[in-house]
Amino acid sequence: METTNQPYENQINVFSEFLEDLPDTDEPVWVLGECYNVKTGGTGPSSDTGWGCMLRCGQMILAQALVCSQLGRAWRWRAEGGQPEEYHRILHCFLDKKDSCYSVHQMAQMGVGEGKSVGEWYGPNTVAQVLKKLALFDDWNSLAVYVSMDNTVVIEDIKQACLHTHGNRATMCPHSQSQSRFDWRPLLLVIPLRLGINHINPVYIQALKECFKIPQSCGVLGGKPNLAYYFIGFVGEELIYLDPHTTQSAVESEAGSGVDDQSYHCLRSPRRMKITNLDPSVALGFFCKSEDDFDSWCNLVQQEIQMKRNLRMFELVENHPPHWPPFVPPTKPEVQTTGAEFIESSDKLFESEEEFEILNV
Repeated sequence: METTNQPYENQINVFSEFLEDLPDTDEPVWVLGECYNVKTGGTGPSSDTGWGCMLRCGQMILAQALVCSQLGRAWRWRAEGGQPEEYHRILHCFLDKKDSCYSVHQMAQMGVGEGKSVGEWYGPNTVAQVLKKLALFDDWNSLAVYVSMDNTVVIEDIKQACLHTHGNRATMCPHSQSQSRFDWRPLLLVIPLRLGINHINPVYIQALKECFKIPQSCGVLGGKPNLAYYFIGFVGEELIYLDPHTTQSAVESEAGSGVDDQSYHCLRSPRRMKITNLDPSVALGFFCKSEDDFDSWCNLVQQEIQMKRNLRMFELVENHPPHWPPFVPPTKPEVQTTGAEFIESSDKLFESEEEFEILNV
């Protein structure tokens, strides 16, 4: 992939391997009229090209959930500008800076706890686990990310995870007329699945299409081996997807300022691929803003997918399976220091980044 040039102070440049052979010195190195610094950039990657596409797709599906939560599903981005404040706050969550909540830096760091080294390619399930952990640090959005296991979605566990809590007590919604209802946290439900061995099993194709029709759909993470896409719909026998493989410069933004957001959006027609070419390893995404929204999703899944299909992609059950370990709502994890030197190696890490596009933004 092609990368864009940046000032030598701010990136590991194309001469990085050559500079490693030079003596450790503060003296500038001049090559063909350009000045370079031997100590620039630290030891980590300067780009996520070649390994970060699933991370970028994870950012896309999460960004779509935040847009639905903060701006509503009917909101649409306008190229001429004039976006609401919430929109700019969402963008700041995804800037390519280590202190942005959902930056590629934070995702790579959190992935270390999932057994993934920085620079290693992620699958759909791993990136879902990373999003679940990072969401715990996002107080503004207060998003609950539930990742199903063993192809099973447990209604009881989701409702427990989506209750606002203070200490050990769940708080009732002050605007609710019923004292039995609780304040619901917006839910991003991610369902990792394997729909075949080497290729998607055709028996699942119609059920997969039905998932895109559900109003709570938040897209699908998947693609081909080592090539991730964010699937947003289908037409006929083709899936419609956004492609994170366009490399361009990171966006600069100061605190409290706006963002040059053109590169965050789909400025060309989304691409298509035959559904039969889909790798069987996928993760379905759904966003439910309220408890009623989630209840509606459960009814649609039961009626349109589980009752009408011979083979179910996943199970939707009311209660926590008795043979499973007890469900414990996730809490902020202990952040490991392994890989911290990678994150700290440069304040301008990833100056050439893979583009990610926010649906409807």
